[in-house]
Amino acid sequence: MHTTHTPFTFADHTLHIVEFDPASFHEQDLLWLPHHSQLQSCGRKRKAEHLAGRIAAVHALREFGHKTVPGIGAQRQPLWPQNLFGSISHSASTALAVVSTRPVGVDIETIFPPPAAVELADSIVDNHERQIMHHANLPFPLALTLAFSAKEGLYKTFSEHTTALPGFASAKVTALTPTQITLRIQPLFSQSLAGQEINVRWFQRDRQVITLCDVIF
Repeated sequence: MHTTHTPFTFADHTLHIVEFDPASFHEQDLLWLPHHSQLQSCGRKRKAEHLAGRIAAVHALREFGHKTVPGIGAQRQPLWPQNLFGSISHSASTALAVVSTRPVGVDIETIFPPPAAVELADSIVDNHERQIMHHANLPFPLALTLAFSAKEGLYKTFSEHTTALPGFASAKVTALTPTQITLRIQPLFSQSLAGQEINVRWFQRDRQVITLCDVIF
């Protein structure tokens, strides 16, 4: 599969962005992955995305002296080396990964088209969150995509603190600025973290947004 790797510094981390051409994917490309047999039942699109994400992850791990490929955990999560945390995301033909010595969550999303934003809004935010997003003076599809993406990144960061499958009501938007979106963790996601407000950094990249949740305990 044809890929292009670009490192990008953001919020004191290096994001490893991999652009890939799904049309150039071949089944034998998966043999590069030690866990390739676990992907046999996946569709072609999913296989290409997974491969691109793991390529990005390998680049990220090299920063920390590791040459391993993250495996697949029981909850389908990437398995990182001991004492390291990481996150992988992909959208369309772009994958990215980040690795850190502390919990981190990264997400990339293509900005919702306006009709999709209207249709999806009620499943992602409530009326109070809508008001906050409205006062941010961002186009609503962009603001909604940011809320979606930031919540995804937060869930990845704190996945070890919950046994429940998170929904979009598990965190609430409390502020939105041109550089960050603030979320308040709800009890239904984690009783121990309930009430904590987390700042998630973001930036727009063409028709996509990238969010990064980085927490210092």
